[in-house]
Amino acid sequence: MARCCSQAQRMAACMAGRPGVGSCCGGWVATQMVLCPVSCHLSSFPDPGLVPAGHQRSVETVSFSPDSRQLASGGWDKRVMLWEVQSGQMLRLLVGHQDSVQSSDFSPTVNCLATGSWDSTIRIWDLRTGTPAVSHQALEGHSGNISCLCYSASGLLASGSWDKTIHIWKPTTSSLLIQLKGHVTWVKSIAFSPDELWLASAGYSRMVKVWDCNTGKCLETLKQGVLDVAHTCAFTPDGKILVSGAADQTRRRISRTTKSPSDPQT
Repeated sequence: MARCCSQAQRMAACMAGRPGVGSCCGGWVATQMVLCPVSCHLSSFPDPGLVPAGHQRSVETVSFSPDSRQLASGGWDKRVMLWEVQSGQMLRLLVGHQDSVQSSDFSPTVNCLATGSWDSTIRIWDLRTGTPAVSHQALEGHSGNISCLCYSASGLLASGSWDKTIHIWKPTTSSLLIQLKGHVTWVKSIAFSPDELWLASAGYSRMVKVWDCNTGKCLETLKQGVLDVAHTCAFTPDGKILVSGAADQTRRRISRTTKSPSDPQT
C-alpha cells in the first residue's frame, strides 16, 4: 500500500526531476506511477498526482502513446499494463514475458506496443480496437537483456541489449533488417533521427555512436569531453542536433554537420 502524499509533495517530486514512477515518499519500492502535469495551463490533464495502482513489484519502464491518451508500464512483476491517462484506469493487462520488463515504446500509429525484457525477447502487442484478445509476436535474436527500444517515424523498431548490439527490425514481417556492432558495453539508449537516416546510441560507457541505418556503418564515435557514463541521447525535431546526457551532470550538443561536440553545458 502506498502512503498518501500531498499535492505539494507530488509536484515537488516532479519538479525535482524524479522519474514518474514510484511513491513520492522516500524508502518505498516503486510499485506505482505518479502522473504530474508539466504546466498549470494543461487544464485537460488529469488531477495532479494521479496514482494508477496495479503492479506487484517495482515499475521499470513507462511510455506515453503518441497521442498522449494511453500510458504503458512494465516492471519486475513481468507484466505490462496499459492505462487511460485521463482517468487513470487500467485498460489492458499484457502477460507473456518470462522476466522483468525494462523497456517499452508505442508504434507511431498507436496500433502496437513494443516491450523489451530481461528474458532477452521483444514482444509486439497488437492494440487495435476490436481485437478480441491482445495477441503478440516475439522478436528473438539478442543474447542478452533488452535494455532499450525505439520506434522510427515509419514504424521500424530498434532494440539495444546487454549483448552490446543494436538490432533494427521490421515488426510487420518480424524480420531483422540489420545488426549494429561496436559498443564495448551494454547499450543504454537509442534514438532515430527524424529522417531515419541515422541512429544514435549511448552505451554504458563514455561514448555515443552514430550509425548509418541503411548500411549499418558506424559514422562517428563521439567521446571527446564526455567525462562519465552516457545515459541517454536524443535528436532535436529537425534532426540537426544530437544531444547526449551523462552522469557528470552535463549535456552535450553535436551538430550533424560537424564531427566534434560543442562545449559542455552544465
